[in-house]
Amino acid sequence: MATVDSLHAEYEALTQGCGLVDRSERGKLALTGPGAVEFLNGQVTNELADLRPGEGRYAAFLTNKGKMLGDLRILAVGVDTADALATGSNAAGSPGELLLDTERVALQALFDMIRRYKIGYHVELHKRTLESGLLSLVGPSAGACLTRARGPELPAAEHSHAPGEIGGVPVRAIATAEGVDVLCDAPNLDTVRASLTDAGAVNVEEATAEIVRVERGRPRYGVDLDESVIPQEAALNERAVSFTKGCYVGQETVARLHYRGKPNRHLRGLRLTAPAAPGEELRLGERSVGLLGSVVESPRLGPIALALVRREATPGDTVAVGEHGVSAQLCELPFEA
Repeated sequence: MATVDSLHAEYEALTQGCGLVDRSERGKLALTGPGAVEFLNGQVTNELADLRPGEGRYAAFLTNKGKMLGDLRILAVGVDTADALATGSNAAGSPGELLLDTERVALQALFDMIRRYKIGYHVELHKRTLESGLLSLVGPSAGACLTRARGPELPAAEHSHAPGEIGGVPVRAIATAEGVDVLCDAPNLDTVRASLTDAGAVNVEEATAEIVRVERGRPRYGVDLDESVIPQEAALNERAVSFTKGCYVGQETVARLHYRGKPNRHLRGLRLTAPAAPGEELRLGERSVGLLGSVVESPRLGPIALALVRREATPGDTVAVGEHGVSAQLCELPFEA
């Protein structure tokens, strides 16, 4: 666990420089075969039909009733002419592989969904969680750090990605909203990490990176989101949902809520009067309006949290938290100083 001094140093790296977070534990799969895009497009909330090599999308996968089973990042990797002919891909330059990256808690549901519904499609599923390492460069200097490490150049668009080398080993760099992710084979992880720290990245614990995530108002599946959540409740429609694509699992509920309804809950920030535990009940007067999700102690803002809160509790309201005299003011996201 980070000391107070090291936490502040790590937080400074994440917000003013470049922090390095090991996220290799995230769940990772790959889909190959000429039917991969068509198949996955019918299962997830975002549009994949126009996805080209070097591009990526963020999406959710849902139950038939529109509730989230998880979220994932989808990266389209190109195929050269020889591979296109060998695999039967539609054309050289079309996606030959889809790399999927999800929270570890959602990995089994994603794996099961693919195995269950890929019958009839020319799709092969490959496990990559243990085979691949994932390092996140977070902070305003992330791109400069990648350049100093002689990594590949990246377009600015979120989820764009490119192959290259760092420390003499193959990597794939991926643009994120917070910086750059670097994907590599697991045996090469230490080599890549050493090259990135030599280039100025500061090793940061996951707990410190969680502070920055909460400040930015980004919910995390398995902590803030679960199988009871519809994407609109978590403010994910803009990032993860297409309303012009063809059918996908759970589409009817998502579209009906978007066009005709109002979500019962909204993702809110909470400024706490004292630290509290995830899962604590939130009450507006005598009425229960939600449960705490992520809770962190921000060096800049103090104790803050995320929660899905019933719509009758609005920004500016004060809610009671748990049974120990803690309260919180609801606010819009992201948090402002």
